[in-house]
Amino acid sequence: MKYFSTRGTDQLLSFEETVLAGLAPDGGLYIPEHIPSLPQGWQTTWKDYSFIDLSVEVLSLYISLEEISREDLRTLVEKSYSTFRHPDITPLKQLNEKTYVLELFHGPTFAFKDVALQLLGNLFEFFLKRRNARKAPGEKPEKLTVVGATSGDTGSAAIYGLRNKANISIFILHPKGRVSPIQEAQMTTVTDANVHNLAVQGTFDDCQDIVKSLFADREFNAAHRLGAVNSINWARILAQTVYYFLSYFHLRRQVPNPDEIEVQYVVPTGNFGDILAGYYAKRMGLPMGRLGVATNANDILARFWKSGAYEKVDSSASAPGVSEPANGASDGKQAADASGVKETLSPAMDILVSSNFERLLWYLAYEGAAQGEDAVSRRNKAGATIADWMSKVKSDGRVQVPVSVLELARRDFFAERVSDEQTLETIKYYFESDAHYIADPHTAVGLCAARTVAPQNPPQTRQIVLSTAHPAKFSEAVTRALQGSPSFNFERDVLPPEFKGLLERERRVIDVEAPRVELVKQVIEKFAEPAGEVGASV
Repeated sequence: MKYFSTRGTDQLLSFEETVLAGLAPDGGLYIPEHIPSLPQGWQTTWKDYSFIDLSVEVLSLYISLEEISREDLRTLVEKSYSTFRHPDITPLKQLNEKTYVLELFHGPTFAFKDVALQLLGNLFEFFLKRRNARKAPGEKPEKLTVVGATSGDTGSAAIYGLRNKANISIFILHPKGRVSPIQEAQMTTVTDANVHNLAVQGTFDDCQDIVKSLFADREFNAAHRLGAVNSINWARILAQTVYYFLSYFHLRRQVPNPDEIEVQYVVPTGNFGDILAGYYAKRMGLPMGRLGVATNANDILARFWKSGAYEKVDSSASAPGVSEPANGASDGKQAADASGVKETLSPAMDILVSSNFERLLWYLAYEGAAQGEDAVSRRNKAGATIADWMSKVKSDGRVQVPVSVLELARRDFFAERVSDEQTLETIKYYFESDAHYIADPHTAVGLCAARTVAPQNPPQTRQIVLSTAHPAKFSEAVTRALQGSPSFNFERDVLPPEFKGLLERERRVIDVEAPRVELVKQVIEKFAEPAGEVGASV
C-alpha cells in the first residue's frame, strides 16, 4: 500500500514515510492509493476478536508485511493498549433500547485521542530505532521533532504517548485560556525533558495554522525533522477505524436479532478525524447507515451539509443566538470576521476549519470526476480540484462545491448543530434517565444530535454515539448541568483518583505572546536539537 497527497502530487510514499512526514509538502493530507475491501468471511472470523486482534487485522490491510511484520505489528499494538484501564479498550454501553455510547476515554489521558496517539508514539519510536540501528558506528542518530496543535485533548494524549522517548522532542501549541483547567494541567504538569508546552495567545485555528506553516517551511522542516501528531497524520485515522469494528460486533452480541438492525453512528466532531475513521470503515465494507456529524456552535460542517458552502463565516445570515466572536484568527482574518471561533461548553470542538474534511472532499471530487477516465487521471483531476478548493478557503474564507458533490456527501452523512443550552439539557436528561449516565459536554453534543434524528429513523435502527472524553475533564459544564440534582456529587460520581491533586502539581509552560510562526520557531530552535537530515508531524 502506498500513499499520496490530496492535492495531486504524483509522489507515492510508503506507510513509514507517510507517518513520519505527516503533512504533504504541497499542504495536502496523505490518503491510501485505494481503500481495501474486507477479507472474505470477516464477519464470522472476526466476530469474537478483541480490540488487539481487530487492530492487527485492520492495520495490516494498510501496512505491507515488508514494512512491519505481523509479529512486530502485534507487539506494537499490545504495547500501545496495555496502558488502557478497561479490558475492552473501547467498551460499548447501552443507555436505552435504541441508544448506545462507545466509550473511548479509558486511555491514560481519559480522551479518545489516546487510542490513536498511544499507537502513533510507538510507531515513531519503532521507525526511528530501526533507522538508527542501520547506521554505522559513530554516525549521528536521526531525531524527530514532533509539533502539534491542540484544542484540549490531542496535546496531553500526544505528550503521554511520546514522553521520555529517545531521540524525540515534542512541542504542543494550545490556545491560552481556551482549554479546560484539567486539560491544561494534564499537559503542563508533564515535566519530562523532551516535552515542551506552548501557550499561544490566540485560537486553536491559529495554533493549527502555525503548525501547517512549519511543515510548509522546507528548510526548517529539514533542519529539525518535524513530525505530526494532529489528525492530519494518517496513522491516527487508521487507528481509530478499529473501534467502529469492535462496537459493531459488540452491538450484535447485545441485540436479539442482529441481522435485522441497522447501525447509525453519531459522532461529535470538530476536526473531522473521528468521524472520517468511520467513513473509511464504511468504505471498507462495515455495514452501517449514514454517519451523523454532530457540531456545536462552531458549525462549519453542519452548514456545509445544509448548503454545500464550506465557509469560515456563515454568509447566509447572522445565526440567532450565537456568542460573540473570539479574537485571533485562522489565516489572520478572524478578528475582522462578522463571526469567528465561538467559545462553547465543548471546547475541543471550538474549531473554525476542520482539517480532515479535506480527505473526504477528495473522495467526493474523485467520485464526481469523469467516469470514463482511468484511475490515475481521475486521481490527478481530484487532486487539482482539492488544491483549488483549499486555495479558495484560504484566500476567500469559503468555497461552494457543486450540487453533485453535496448530494454525494449527503448519501453517507447527515449533520446537526447543537447549542450550549441543548448540551446542558442533554447531560441532565441522561443523568436523570434510567441509565443514570454522566456524559461530558462533547458526548452530550453527540447524544443530542442522535435524539434529534431518532424519530425519523426506521424502527430497526440502533444508534451508537461516540463518547470522546471522561466527564471529569469538563467539570464546569457537568457541574453546571447537574447543579440542581440532589443525587449528584462530582467527587463521588465523576472524579477519578488520577485527577485528584492534578491542578496543584508543578507545571512547565512557555507563553507565546502572539500567534506568529516566527515566535514558535524561536522556541523550537532553542530547545530542539537539529536533526540534520529529515522531519515528521503529529
